[in-house]
Amino acid sequence: HLNTYTIPSASMLPGLQVGDRIEIDPEAYQDAAPQHGDVVVFDGAGSFTPYESETTAKRVRDAALGLVGITPQQNAVVKRIIAIEGDTVECCDEAGRLVVNGAAVEEPYLAEPARPASSSPFKVEVPQNRVFLLGDNRYDSIDSRSLFGAPGGGMIQMDKIYGPVKAIR
Repeated sequence: HLNTYTIPSASMLPGLQVGDRIEIDPEAYQDAAPQHGDVVVFDGAGSFTPYESETTAKRVRDAALGLVGITPQQNAVVKRIIAIEGDTVECCDEAGRLVVNGAAVEEPYLAEPARPASSSPFKVEVPQNRVFLLGDNRYDSIDSRSLFGAPGGGMIQMDKIYGPVKAIR
């Protein structure tokens, strides 16, 4: 069955607006691997969520929302898969586009397509069993780029993915 989440931030604009309710398919990756471009919800505990302050008020609010089914997982984060295991991803080519395995990536979903796909240059190889994720609103997103120095280098383990977004309500 599908799980529902509410979008808490602007990191996936313009495709996902703050307050949008999304549904995921938790069984989608049992028989198929995540693909480039999939928008997924994953467990950001220990990687993405330390960047969100955990105040007592927030914990109480999240617990109350959890009771009404708005936030089934405390540390759920939504981002887009840019690269999968074995890929090399870098920023950016002369046109400001991301490059995956030597090929420029067309990203019509970006919030600011006229700007480079990332404000800081990088080149990384995605380790086995991990994915590289970015928000569509690149200039307002905590994502894999923010965690290059952290354990795992900002790449999320495949088993932390809850599933791809299937519907926006």
